[in-house]
Parts: sequence; C-alpha cells; structure tokens
Amino acid sequence: MLGLVLILTLSGCAVFLGSRIESREERAEDRFPPLGEFVEIDGTRIHALVEGSGPDLVLIHGASGNLRDFTFDLVDRLKGRYRVFAFDRPGLGYSDRTDPDYARPFNARAESPQEQAAILSRAAKELGAENPIVLGHSYGGSVAMAWGLDHPAAALVILAGATMPWPGALGAQYTVLGTGFGGAVVPPVITAFAGSERIESAVGGIFAPQTPPEGYIDHVGAGLTLRRSSLRANARQVNSLRPHVVRMSSRYDGLTLPVELLHGALDDTVPLQIHSGPLAGLLPNANLTVLPGIGHMPHHAAPGETLAAIDRAARRAGLK
Repeated sequence: MLGLVLILTLSGCAVFLGSRIESREERAEDRFPPLGEFVEIDGTRIHALVEGSGPDLVLIHGASGNLRDFTFDLVDRLKGRYRVFAFDRPGLGYSDRTDPDYARPFNARAESPQEQAAILSRAAKELGAENPIVLGHSYGGSVAMAWGLDHPAAALVILAGATMPWPGALGAQYTVLGTGFGGAVVPPVITAFAGSERIESAVGGIFAPQTPPEGYIDHVGAGLTLRRSSLRANARQVNSLRPHVVRMSSRYDGLTLPVELLHGALDDTVPLQIHSGPLAGLLPNANLTVLPGIGHMPHHAAPGETLAAIDRAARRAGLK
C-alpha cells in the first residue's frame, strides 16, 4: 500500500511539474513572439529581422540571448544608415538547431561557431546580404570570427568577443548543464521554478558594473532563454566553445579584412586581457578600442562608441 501511495505521489508531482513547465514556456512565447521572418536552410528555420537601408550589416548576439538584445536600442540607431540583419543564433530565440541530434536531452554536443557561421551566412545571402559587415557580441564574436575566416565579409566588428582560448573552467553552471545527464535533468527544474529575482540577478551580472537600461528585461525576453531547449543549447554551445577557438586562433594571422575590436576595460565576463587584447596582436588589420569603466555590454553602455566602431569598419572596407 505504501509503495502505491509513493508511486501515485511521484506521478502527481511529475504531472504538476510538466504542466508548470509547458505553461511557462507557452507564456514566454506568447509574450515575446518572433519579431522578424523565417528563412529555411536545408530544413533548418532561422529567425531574422531585416530593417533599414545602406551597407549590409549582420548582428550576431551572445550567450543566453536572442536578437531582441539588439532591437532594444541598437537596430533603431543603425537602420537609418545600414541595412541591418539581426539573427537568432541556432537553438536560441526562434532559430532551430542545425542538427536534430543536438536537440536531444541527453546529447552533450552542440553547434560550433563554424557551423553557426555557415548557416547564418547562407541565411543572410538568402535575404539579400552580399559581403556584409559582420558584428558579433560575446559568444557571437566567435561566430563572427568564424564567418570572417570562412565566408565572404567586408569587415568584422567584435564587441567583447569570446575569441581566444581562456585558462580554467567556466563554472558549475556550464559544467553541469553542458553534460548529457545534467543538461537533461536540470533545465526542467530551472524552467519550472526560476523567478524574477534569478533573472534580474543574472542580467545584472552581465551588465556589471553598469546596470541594465530601464525596460531592458521586459523587452529582451528572458523567458525565452529559460525554455528547456534554449537552456540546453546555450550551455552546450558555451561549454564546447574553447576547443573551437583554439583551432580558430591558429588561423587569425591570415585574416586580412578590417576588424574593429571594442572591449570594456572592466569586463569580467569575457576579460579584455584574455580575449581582445591578445586577438589584436594576432590580426594583421585590427583596431582595438578599449572603453574605460565599461563592462560586458558596450552596445548598451557605450552606444556612441559602438556606432563609431561600425562606421570605421564601413569606411575601412570602402563602404562609406
């Protein structure tokens, strides 16, 4: 009898948890719907927003994000002078994984920066972009570098980019979620129970020492990041990134197109001295701008300097 009660109790808990998870994921998608259009590349749907006119400019967001990070403010600043293509990276926002096997709960493999650059460059071409300036923020910086190494681009703009090998581990969150078992069993709990305090703390840490702009959390769609599929995609992409940048860094000295590097001096998420500093010494045609007092989000904390870096890249590429 006791065993039957235990089984019924566990079954009831599982039903409650499943219902709560599905409800929270549905609410997130209802509240933060797609902003752009979808391009299908070999059966993979990529979510893209295209606005403005002028030289073509691709925007690639960082870890735990989606293209809404750019639509909060940056796209409006740019669309009067560039034709802007903002993408959700594979597995995040509303873009599909590049391989269905990556989406399996117990699979620890994920898209490399090279795989992401390949499909996003094809999506950009499908939408009409030719030889664009490619901007990448944080993790997106590695995707932008892979794009520049392997696909047509006029210039690169790297904002606080994770582009070089780093010492040490990434921390318990990525270590656990990046594994097959941890990535299968932990995300449902996070999806079901993560509250506004957790979201505010995580976003605050990314912006430090600055604070998020008013309205940013309500705009960016943090609930989309807390979906099970997004948590797995993000953790596994980040957890598997280092070997890819090790290989990519051996090719950087052959990348001759103009590269603008913009990095906050107080960035503790992707430290300047590990990433953009050494990267500038490897690239034959790089210009590094260090922003005193700025953390990991220069496109929000220093929008004027961000636009200036993009304009410099355009001029250096002969597009302005």
